[in-house]
Amino acid sequence: CRSPLWHPGGPLCGLAGGLGGGPGVVVVVPAFVAPGRPAPGHPRPVSRFEEGSILVAGRNFGCGSSREHAPQALMRWGIRAVVAESFAEIFFGNCTALGIPCMRAGRGELERMARWVEDNPAGEITVDLVAQEVRFGGERVAGHIPESARDALTSGRFDFLAQLLEAQDAIRETAGSIPYVAGF
Repeated sequence: CRSPLWHPGGPLCGLAGGLGGGPGVVVVVPAFVAPGRPAPGHPRPVSRFEEGSILVAGRNFGCGSSREHAPQALMRWGIRAVVAESFAEIFFGNCTALGIPCMRAGRGELERMARWVEDNPAGEITVDLVAQEVRFGGERVAGHIPESARDALTSGRFDFLAQLLEAQDAIRETAGSIPYVAGF
């Protein structure tokens, strides 16, 4: 499973890097002065993980980073999916809107995955949204992603603004038929 890294209906594959640390992996997301270029002097991830595209994280990932800038920075850095124990709700929604899958996995599985990544920084991890599993180093780990997000990502319908623009005639028609909306 090689490039493209993700396409509707197919698994997402990428290098295991983009990580730093051990269990409860942490990544330092750089500030960007231009897409793909960190600000001078800003911390970067450990160089052996720099080419990674799948982020393995811990509990409540994205807490305090719910504004659109955090998932946009991850996307610009090349992160194509995040696997964590849990996610901050707004962060999760912002990632989904950008086409970045956020799959949950158990703490023990994530700790095994993080150890494997430490030992295999150029190894490949596959995040399979259809099968709801993560594969790495010959191991398969059960994952979970809410059905609405899974459907949006596997069908390619994660751009909600585009969906609203496509449906604007039907929206106007519906709004016109609702008494408390039509009178304004």
